[in-house]
Amino acid sequence: MDQKDLVNELHSILNLYGENEWIELKEAKTNYDFNKLGEYFSALSNEANLRKKSNAWLVFGIADKKGTVVGSTFRHTPGSLDSLKKEIADFTGGMTFQEIYELFIEDKRVIMFKIPPAPRGMPTSWKGHYYGRNNESLAALSPDRYEEIRSQSSLSDWSAEIIPNASIEDLDPAALIKARHEYSNKHPRLKEEVEAWDDIAFLNKAKITIKSQITHAAILLLGRPESEHLLSPSVAKISWILKDKDNIEQDYEHFGPPFLLNTEMAFSKIRNLKYRYIADHSLFPIEINQYDSYVIREALHNCIAHQDYRLAGRINLVETPDHLIFTNLGHFLPQSIKAVLQHDAPQEFYRNRFLAEAMVNLNMIDTIGSGIKKMFITQKNRFFPMPDYNLSQSNKVEVRISGKVLDENYTRLLINRTDLDLDTVMLLDRVQKREKLSNEEVKQLRAKKLIEGRQPNLHLSAQIAEITGDKTAYIKNRAFNKDYYKSVVLSFLSQYKSATRKEIDELLMDKFSDMLNEEQKRKKVDNLLYEMSKKDQSITNLGTNRNSKWSLTKS
Repeated sequence: MDQKDLVNELHSILNLYGENEWIELKEAKTNYDFNKLGEYFSALSNEANLRKKSNAWLVFGIADKKGTVVGSTFRHTPGSLDSLKKEIADFTGGMTFQEIYELFIEDKRVIMFKIPPAPRGMPTSWKGHYYGRNNESLAALSPDRYEEIRSQSSLSDWSAEIIPNASIEDLDPAALIKARHEYSNKHPRLKEEVEAWDDIAFLNKAKITIKSQITHAAILLLGRPESEHLLSPSVAKISWILKDKDNIEQDYEHFGPPFLLNTEMAFSKIRNLKYRYIADHSLFPIEINQYDSYVIREALHNCIAHQDYRLAGRINLVETPDHLIFTNLGHFLPQSIKAVLQHDAPQEFYRNRFLAEAMVNLNMIDTIGSGIKKMFITQKNRFFPMPDYNLSQSNKVEVRISGKVLDENYTRLLINRTDLDLDTVMLLDRVQKREKLSNEEVKQLRAKKLIEGRQPNLHLSAQIAEITGDKTAYIKNRAFNKDYYKSVVLSFLSQYKSATRKEIDELLMDKFSDMLNEEQKRKKVDNLLYEMSKKDQSITNLGTNRNSKWSLTKS
């Protein structure tokens, strides 16, 4: 927009101000709080969506009550406004200003921030929180407005949108050949018919194009590398990143379209080393790969199918010595992984339904909705930890696949108890990862006599320790009776007459459960000494600090 258009736009804004909730005027003469700026970005973006506006406006340099131009020196140094776009995007999951304009009215500088509406199905957040407007006031986005935006996702499918001026010439010939091959494998009864179809007929029947027109999904899966620009401003990139044990980056490579071919290239970068462990009653080790090929491909293909491409971010595959970490942008539509596993049914709506169905037809993912559960079952059958889904970040899903045994007791238990259902195994997996369980979940495991201990220090029960042959680990994990610890202290004082706190710590610390950390063990000693001196009155503190000596109470 040129200066004349901007001035006209500003006059229109000033005339509307006070009659809507997608415009905010601020004096902001010099500094303005960055966090407050982000909150307004979230609020105005969400309000623009709800009111079906093409954009919202935040304007600096205006006396907000009178609409008088007063000017602003906010970020007046060259380039400082440009950097603001990235700074905002870092806390909004990739969204930022459409444009930032500067204009001068009677030598007074006005800054106009053009804010995009929240994408369909995804409210705009700021640092994980969602904002809206209550008349002219900034407020948390109400639950009903949040759901109103969320429900829009069933009405829009980015992957099915037609790309003007794109043609079959923008598709990669090798990817087309591969697509035909995979489609025939998925639909063997149609193999002879597939061979007779020309490319356009095949693409239509495989639901990759719509009425012979090239879709976003077609470019993602089959596009030539140089056709990636047709998706702009969306980004089609998978980044493989190798890190060492200290989380320092060692190597990386980026992969674009055609994803049908290049996901295999990304897969080949993973160093899937051999892992060995010895099963009970065997002299020979079990040797398997760190990662199951199906689990890797399903996790990566799920990232492609469910990425929110409107956020213009990359899909990341991070490899560490012990884990693979997959991340894609976009909130997790089913809300929880538990809901996916328990319902065992397709979702009511998908962010990229057209893309997901094309990937099913090309044998890239299982029938929509079943692949995630199969990942968990595969890990269970390999006696490895369950996948970890981190859904706490705004507009991002992170999946962590472990490539090593975390707790040998857990592994032995799965080897010896193949009858355990997936729900129970997932709870035991959380026990081995020291994650907090609900009271109901703890009750469920206790009823099956699988665990002992108290939150958060749960461990395998004696019965399971006997089954797995790891009775020594059970003894180290269980807690002795409190009288046992008291008797140890009394015996020591009887023999040596006195003991410093350091000596008592050395006497007891290695006798406590290995489930306790150092701080918890020291607290346990504190409580024990307090009870013995104040309640039992069996010992006496000879001083007032932690270096004082303890002795038996004289009768």
